[in-house]
Amino acid sequence: MKVKLHGTRGSYPLSSDFGKTYGGNTPCVEVIGGSRRLILDAGTGILGIDFDLGHPSNRIDIFLTHLHMDHIQGLAFFKPLFNPSNEIHLWGPQDSTSSLQNRLNQYLSPPLFPIPLRDIPSKLHIHELANTTMDLGDFVLTSEFISHPGPTLGYRIQHGSKTVCYLPDHEPIIGRSRLYPEDEWISGFDLAHEVDLLIHDAQYNKKEYKSKPGWGHSSIDLAARFCDRTKARRLVLFHHDPAHSDKQIKKMFEKLIRKTDYDFPIELAVQGQEIEI
Repeated sequence: MKVKLHGTRGSYPLSSDFGKTYGGNTPCVEVIGGSRRLILDAGTGILGIDFDLGHPSNRIDIFLTHLHMDHIQGLAFFKPLFNPSNEIHLWGPQDSTSSLQNRLNQYLSPPLFPIPLRDIPSKLHIHELANTTMDLGDFVLTSEFISHPGPTLGYRIQHGSKTVCYLPDHEPIIGRSRLYPEDEWISGFDLAHEVDLLIHDAQYNKKEYKSKPGWGHSSIDLAARFCDRTKARRLVLFHHDPAHSDKQIKKMFEKLIRKTDYDFPIELAVQGQEIEI
């Protein structure tokens, strides 16, 4: 299984040298297993994927964690949506107050976008997910609601014996720096338990997190503690704050490594990075 990071920045995209090293595009991750692939989130990173190379199928599966703007910014400008021969499957969180289609239509329609969702020419299928496990080709995908404002899903993806967990916007506990002693009280625990690769929110440093409990994001320290607790085998720190320069992000990371001694590899997500699992 191969994982490609097309967008690693949170909140809003950057286009300056301020964030050049780790990337300025908002969240989008591609997971490839055999001849099939899944797209996780549709931030501006999705615009950098070449859907004409190496993948003969006209079916594209996009799994949205939630509908905050940084995770759907790329949809309106996603060229495959406007190709009538393409079959697009959009998967996202179920909500008791409104359908996924209605919520997406608030963005993909006037006055925010000139073309309403109903006029998009591709064969578009919209699916709602809750706490679910399903087979999709050679993939086994598990979705589960996690702690983040608004209905938000985390994903666990298995291909053969390999697993990856994607938790780009996630607060395992709210307002605490330490995890609860009981595993069942930790958001996302089962999704991340013993995975080969954990891609996890690390937007804040420790000081910033103290002033933003309940915002739905993690500190870099909390992300590492969560990985250690779930026994995930590798941690990629994701969803970099756009207010943090590359220099600040590197400093945060070096401080974490210097002050801890975890027995799993930890790295910063870099836009364009390919990870073989």
